[in-house]
Amino acid sequence: MTSASIDIATQQDSAAICTLLSALFEQEADFSPNVDKQQRAVEAIISHPDKGHILLLKRDDSVIGMLSLLYLPSTAMGGKVALLEDLIVAKPWRHQGYGNMLLEAAESFAKQQGCLRITLLTDQDNRAAQKLYQKQGYQFSAMTVMRKQLQD
Repeated sequence: MTSASIDIATQQDSAAICTLLSALFEQEADFSPNVDKQQRAVEAIISHPDKGHILLLKRDDSVIGMLSLLYLPSTAMGGKVALLEDLIVAKPWRHQGYGNMLLEAAESFAKQQGCLRITLLTDQDNRAAQKLYQKQGYQFSAMTVMRKQLQD
């Protein structure tokens, strides 16, 4: 793996982030790309660091991966926790350790933010992602995800 860095996203990174999100949502079962929605959400996260951060994986000043951490209070944990979403490494850079690098950076960053736990969701059939997460110490939960869409 050649030199790469992790940076906190700024508004100037929005286009690169949305490109990665489109690629991610094309491969997910529950979501589909919508640049307008993605742009609004990215701007909201970047503008409100108390609610979350987007971490970027950069190589030679190009964004090649990302993930988002969203924060909320947990009654079970008695404090702040993070929801890890949107982990993606661009296809040409996969299987080179960059996903591990992003996860390790996210965990360190979440600790710095005072988070007590990280929770994430992955498609049930995405064995490669699950293997990556398990390798990093994530465990399956006894909880089942349910959702109800309130608006389009």
